[in-house]
Amino acid sequence: MADWHTTVTPPALARLLATARLPEPATARRPAYRTLAGQIRLLVTEGRLPVGARLPAERELASALELSRTTVTTAYEALRGDGYLLSRRGAGSWTALPEGAPPPSDALHPVPPDEQERTLDLGVAALPAPQPWLGRAAARAVELLPQYAAGHGHYPTGVPVLREAVARRYTERGLPTTPDQILVTTGAMGGLHLVQRVLVGRGDRVAVEAPSYAHTLQALRLTGARLVPVPYDASGARRRWDLEEWQRVLRGAAPKVSYVIPDFHNPTGALIDEDQRRRLLAAARAVGSIVLVDETTAELGWGVPESTPLPRPVAALDRAAQVVTVGSAGKLLWGGLRIGWVRAAPALVRRLASERVYSDVGTPVLDQLIAAELLGEPLPAVRAHQLDRLRATAHAFAAALPEQLPEWSFRLPPGGLALWVTTGGLSGAALAQAGEHAGIRIAAGNRFGSDGAFEHHIRIPLTVPAPAVPAAVRRLAALAARATAGGRLGSADEGQALAV
Repeated sequence: MADWHTTVTPPALARLLATARLPEPATARRPAYRTLAGQIRLLVTEGRLPVGARLPAERELASALELSRTTVTTAYEALRGDGYLLSRRGAGSWTALPEGAPPPSDALHPVPPDEQERTLDLGVAALPAPQPWLGRAAARAVELLPQYAAGHGHYPTGVPVLREAVARRYTERGLPTTPDQILVTTGAMGGLHLVQRVLVGRGDRVAVEAPSYAHTLQALRLTGARLVPVPYDASGARRRWDLEEWQRVLRGAAPKVSYVIPDFHNPTGALIDEDQRRRLLAAARAVGSIVLVDETTAELGWGVPESTPLPRPVAALDRAAQVVTVGSAGKLLWGGLRIGWVRAAPALVRRLASERVYSDVGTPVLDQLIAAELLGEPLPAVRAHQLDRLRATAHAFAAALPEQLPEWSFRLPPGGLALWVTTGGLSGAALAQAGEHAGIRIAAGNRFGSDGAFEHHIRIPLTVPAPAVPAAVRRLAALAARATAGGRLGSADEGQALAV
């Protein structure tokens, strides 16, 4: 039954295990097999290791982890006994869940509709649709749809009217762009996955910011890339790239790709100035590293005065076709549209379009027409409406968090969809697990690190309505108080519970 499931290679599993931090035991040190079993169990329960994934053979994993085969064999036996592993002679072993166990929950995935009324979602960073503009754009798109219905409806590079709208918006932001430089994708993640598939091979090094966007880090791990984290310089008033460290990593690791989020970074909200962008491009160009720029939050500068010009897109500073940019309508317009795009040299756009047809023939035409309408005349009003929402929520959190949780700290960023909060020594993963039992979804900080770092952080999205923020923070403070007092944080099972 497991033959069709995803196979996790030994190096890929080793990289995932490096991010699975278990608590230090209160008494004697735990045996190595229990640590390994607990780490695999944690990855499964957090949804970071898919249920049904075939694990490496014991000898192969032992070699990759530099452990004895007996340790791996005993860990697998423990997992089988607990119901987290199934095996069949000749078919190998694959991950599972114990009978009756709920499916893995992931704070970065939307709360199911039937749980929304009783669950406080502090995980997903996505705004509601801007009304009435979405409704009007949808009505206009339906009127236009018959013009497209006579054909097959497949547009591997995107409907021309949307490619033109995206190109026009780039030009308005200081980056002259033509439609043949745009490939429309099914969401920004669709674009990132496509670029990764074409540009990154198994074993290739990819330099990433630390912290960075959790889903992209996970996607890179599962494709077999080797992540090289580069920490931010947080010594000044605002976060900046540590360019000395970037230069060291680029020279020493020679990464095939450097993945960055310079515009209202997820999760910190940092905005990188133009001088730093130029210097990073120069360092990457010197070693031939492609710079993959994630611009999904580029329009969300709610903390930047209107009179202050924003830095130009990174690609506007590129003179060597070295930059590939991924953008999205989902963060500014509405995630339900599932519209993203890639901006690149026309030759790469054609190559990406040829590659995508094996998994995704094209993005829904109606969604593209709606997005094209919203990126036209309504865009200034839509953007002002969404930024007002984010600004009001950010200020509400800035007032409520110090009052209810004075030990916690954060910087109010210039934009983006979240606050990056230090939890005063509490384990973010423990808070997230406890929240599952208390009806609160929390995005633990270690999800945003390539190596399990940021244990004492959480990401709080700015998508809670501003009037609801005080009550949300009170619930969060009550959860933190239980953790501080040593209250029960969830399952007592060592592999699932994360003690503070």
